[in-house]
Amino acid sequence: MALNPRLSGRVAARAHHSPAAAILQKMEPFFAIGQVSGGPLLIATIIALVAINSPIGADYARMWDRPLRLSYGAWSVARPAAEWINDALMPLFFLIVGTEVKREFVKGSLASLRTAVFPIAGAIGGLVVPVALYVAFNHGTDAAHGWGVVAAMDTAFSLAIVAMFTTRLPMAVRAVLLAFAAIDDVFGLLIIAFAYTTSIAWGFLALAGCAYLGILALLRLRWVASVPYVLLGLVVWIGVFGSGVHPTIAGVAVGLLLPTSSRLSEAVFAKRVQDPVDRFKEAQAAAERADDPAEEEEQRDKAQRRLGYIHEMAAATDEAADRLVRLLTPWVSYVVLPLFALSNVRIHFSAELIGKAVHSPLTGGVVAGLVIGKPLGFLGASWLATKIGRAALPKDVTWPMVLGIGGVAGIGFTISLFIAELAFTDAVQTEEAALGILVASIVSGLFGYAMFWKVSRPAADAG
Repeated sequence: MALNPRLSGRVAARAHHSPAAAILQKMEPFFAIGQVSGGPLLIATIIALVAINSPIGADYARMWDRPLRLSYGAWSVARPAAEWINDALMPLFFLIVGTEVKREFVKGSLASLRTAVFPIAGAIGGLVVPVALYVAFNHGTDAAHGWGVVAAMDTAFSLAIVAMFTTRLPMAVRAVLLAFAAIDDVFGLLIIAFAYTTSIAWGFLALAGCAYLGILALLRLRWVASVPYVLLGLVVWIGVFGSGVHPTIAGVAVGLLLPTSSRLSEAVFAKRVQDPVDRFKEAQAAAERADDPAEEEEQRDKAQRRLGYIHEMAAATDEAADRLVRLLTPWVSYVVLPLFALSNVRIHFSAELIGKAVHSPLTGGVVAGLVIGKPLGFLGASWLATKIGRAALPKDVTWPMVLGIGGVAGIGFTISLFIAELAFTDAVQTEEAALGILVASIVSGLFGYAMFWKVSRPAADAG
């Protein structure tokens, strides 16, 4: 979800050829195709804010609230278009998040126990302190039950800011942020599941559990074909969706199952394909020498069989997690997240709303929880965990960098808007919460950027 080394090198090289490329280099992480990027989400947010505050605002909102119905025989389910986006498309985003965090914990910068405890401790602090601040602002009011709004962060925006410094910050910074974001978002999803879910259909939840166990069984059997995994993943989503629990949890849960190692090492691959490559060359040469069309066709068939074997062996060197992330990231960046913003960002700017928000403990609690609570909680809890010897600061990461991570964690947006819609039935409260989320996200993003800019080292010359 940040620029990979080869792509970052290409971006740096462009700066030598064009002044415009040097300027655009800073913006590249927001629009890079190879990972989840925040640029399209930002543009969609601006479009949504302009549309909802224009003369067509009412029609724009009705467009996303228009029910879309799925039916089969006597069975039928109808939901607004915005809810279908939240429930059916956003799990793809969290599937990537779950996959990425598993990779970091299994073989990345957080593979050791003490470095893995670091973001876990930070995530706990990043949940407790913001919630405490929000409750302090809203204790005894009817907005107190909206404490979950400050629980989670927006992964796409925060990672995009870190990616702007991809050549000047240690890779461990991204790993810590990614792990913190995933754990933080899981906390947010659990809050949705247990604090803002009115009822649970246990039969559907059992169905999801059975399908989940089915995926585990196929993995143990080292099943190769992807179709059964896709079908079982859909059943997991259907089960979670039908249970009443927010289906984004299904995305994270399935993502944590994806293998982060290949079925075949490169060394074993080299041994296994050497003979098929030789036989392919022989068959190809024989086909070119053949005078009889039947013999030529037979030799070409042999060559194709060798190519098929080599192709399958090459595919076995690829990680399932990497393959899925490559497939999904362009769709998530340029379709799923923008659609989420277009359908969910509905802040009607007005003097009345701003006046109420300035004096509203709800808005104040949201801003304080995200802007102050997130960095304070993450920095304080991770520092405490290292002091008592339970965690270790990842290599090359400094405490100011940790503060920067906590800063961008205050960009609530995605999950915060999710929870605001669930927590508040009153339209005014929902808008006050959304305005607080927007303000907090802007301030947190600027603070995090400033911290990373201050602690980043000069970019190495890419030659």
